[in-house]
Amino acid sequence: MSEPNVKEAVRERYANAARRVSEGASCCGGNTALAGTSPITSNLYDVSEKGALPEAAVLASLGCGNPTALAQLQPGETVLDLGSGGGIDVLLSARRVGPTGKAYGLDMTDEMLALARENQKTAGVGNVEFLKGEIENIPLPDNSVDVIISNCVINLSADKDRVLKEAFRVLKPGGRFAVSDIVTRGEVPEQIRKDMLLWAGCIAGALQDSDYAGKLAKAGFEAIGIEPTRIYTGEDAREFLSGKGVNAGEMAPYIDGKFMSAFIRAGKPQSTSSCCCGS
Repeated sequence: MSEPNVKEAVRERYANAARRVSEGASCCGGNTALAGTSPITSNLYDVSEKGALPEAAVLASLGCGNPTALAQLQPGETVLDLGSGGGIDVLLSARRVGPTGKAYGLDMTDEMLALARENQKTAGVGNVEFLKGEIENIPLPDNSVDVIISNCVINLSADKDRVLKEAFRVLKPGGRFAVSDIVTRGEVPEQIRKDMLLWAGCIAGALQDSDYAGKLAKAGFEAIGIEPTRIYTGEDAREFLSGKGVNAGEMAPYIDGKFMSAFIRAGKPQSTSSCCCGS
């Protein structure tokens, strides 16, 4: 699966999602259903969180978790959301870090960026900045953010090593990596791994949990933890595979119990001063 092809498939899917929301529909369903009707995206945010945000931010949510609730954000921190979409996690993060903090959202899709900026305006949140760019090449300087969050986006990249290397680069020493993502346990059929539509839908690009941990360690992270938050059944698989151009009944048994949403934590080590010691 070539990186340009994957990137274009993902870009088109999220551009279409943003257009649907702008037209008053859920990105995931019909005209009246909120995003969150699939087994992956449902029931991730509580009523108070959703009630404090523009409806369009909620409608555009395509995540698999709630990283803002799990990242333990503190007032004054700088947060970066990789693949920020309609901005739901950026706006929630901005409220948590308060006026002395800042929340960045990074997305490569013009339609999602336009929607996110409109949501920011509607929400009246000032300590937010949405950036255009790719998560493989983050347009921020070294050692510039305290926390990196992401919601079911890193699995969409065809170059995850590059994403994690970039995340490590922009985190301050002692900074935290706290993302929600799809991971696998056990063998996954090659047919699923090669399917473009399933890749754009968060499934085909998912790493095995041990591989994810290994890539984080390779990038330099420590204190790595992967905590499953939702394990998908064969019935769930039929639901989220429906309409994706594959035989849902045939694929579901291979996904049953092997795909899960997880909260993935890691830390960038505190810098250690090196010196040349003489006699």
